Amino acid sequence: MLESSAETYRVEDTMNRIARAFDVKNPQSYVTPTGINFSVDQAEAANMMRIEKRTTDLYKIAAVNSISRRIAAGELSLDEALVVLKELAGKKFLYSNKLMVAIAAIASGCFTIMFGGIWADFIPSVIAGGVGFLGFLLFDKLVEIRFISEFVASFIVGILAVLFVHTGLGVELDKIIIGAVMPLVPGLHITNAVRDLMAGHLVAGVSKGVEALLTAFAIGTGVAVVLAFS
Repeated sequence: MLESSAETYRVEDTMNRIARAFDVKNPQSYVTPTGINFSVDQAEAANMMRIEKRTTDLYKIAAVNSISRRIAAGELSLDEALVVLKELAGKKFLYSNKLMVAIAAIASGCFTIMFGGIWADFIPSVIAGGVGFLGFLLFDKLVEIRFISEFVASFIVGILAVLFVHTGLGVELDKIIIGAVMPLVPGLHITNAVRDLMAGHLVAGVSKGVEALLTAFAIGTGVAVVLAFS
């Protein structure tokens, strides 16, 4: 769940519910965005697992929630639950890169219109958003620092938007850029940060909020560099 960008409070609650379903009286769980600590009691040794790679997979989060409910209802034994969770962990439900690029491209055009753009800027936004998101996916595989991938993606969007306007294929530069960078905006991280803060998970909430701010800074910096030299 944590690898799929679930809220930390949800991960802790799920772990505790599963533990209590198997007669653990006082489970102790502590989750941060990059690690999980769990113990069956306050005086027992804790197990720690580090989370190195995170993505967004809401289907897996919902699937684990469903499994935890079945465990709490007594429908799954310990061995059966372990088998089901391992099978789920080994599956990949993410869309293909081609489909994600296509979705990002269409969404970029729609966002441009939604933010008050004109239909003449729809196609330029589609192209800029699609190519920018493709650049993000490619650099995300090459470079482990996500900040760089987001910077490169917004830089590509800025360059394409400026080219479209200068060649007469686009009209409103700001609307094209705004629409094209929207697929890169960290909406889920901001939502999770606020939800964790509301649940009292201050460390996780602040760290996710800072991560969202860094992403926004990377996007803004990439566009600003292009505009500064255009």
